[in-house]
Amino acid sequence: MWLVRYIPVETRYRFMHYRHWALPLSAILSILSIVAFLHLGMNTGIDFRGGTLVEMQAREGAADIAQIRADGNALGFGQVEVQEFGGPRDVSLRVQIQDGGEAAQQAVVTSLRQTFEADYEFRRVEVVGPRVSAELVQSGTLGVVIAIMGVLVYLWFRFEWHFAIGAVIATVHDLVLTIGFFAITQIDFNMTSIAAILTILGYSLNDTVVIYDRIRETLRKYKKMSVVDILDVGLNATLSRTILTGVTTFFALMALAILGGEIIRSFAYAMIFGLIVGTYSSIFVAAPILIYLGVRQAPEAASEPAAEAKPAE
Repeated sequence: MWLVRYIPVETRYRFMHYRHWALPLSAILSILSIVAFLHLGMNTGIDFRGGTLVEMQAREGAADIAQIRADGNALGFGQVEVQEFGGPRDVSLRVQIQDGGEAAQQAVVTSLRQTFEADYEFRRVEVVGPRVSAELVQSGTLGVVIAIMGVLVYLWFRFEWHFAIGAVIATVHDLVLTIGFFAITQIDFNMTSIAAILTILGYSLNDTVVIYDRIRETLRKYKKMSVVDILDVGLNATLSRTILTGVTTFFALMALAILGGEIIRSFAYAMIFGLIVGTYSSIFVAAPILIYLGVRQAPEAASEPAAEAKPAE
């Protein structure tokens, strides 16, 4: 039976040849992401800011954004944010949190229904109080920190300390760039976004661990080969798996982005970006950082002729 192979198995690409520009590029992108976060900030959703979020759809024709904004501001609940999303008939309203607790937030919903329900169908209504939003911020931040610490502890026992630090650097790299993505695009950052970030970190970590495991095997096998060539051998050995996993995941995420609706679209966009960044960091950040961390071959490793396994130019 003939097997169809879409990706060559025995590749000999010299990935480490590009480390001299890949690592500076990652550093520059990380700095730009931090600057964007500090200056642009995050477009935090209702989960973190608190308040009332309403999504409506015009019963006939396109939504009149200007009229909706004027009518909403006239209600006396402060500045009402009005945005079109999805199609021209769909619009979202965001009202800041009101003093007076839960009763005050429900009064906002009641007033909005009385004002707009004749011409618009209410598709989604969310009310989040100040205490709940503060708890969500704390829980989301704690979840990300615990995930990164868990990565460090696991890899410290699973591999050597060089691999643990390298994986954490790659994980933080992915986290910073993803936050920069949210800051630059101003996509709603809510609890779904926290789920996307944790999923991105998990995907990137899994990719990194697979590559690290193969690199560790190669370190034990070839004693005379240079560390640079060993890293290239390990990356080429896992390249087909990396590409196939990335491509299949990308297609699934594209389906979510196109067909999943507005609620899940920000999650899908963040995941697509994280998929690309995570794959890049596994190859061009996690692997070359081992050189600078001083990883070496095991002394008891069995020697193999370097010429046989050295990747071709």
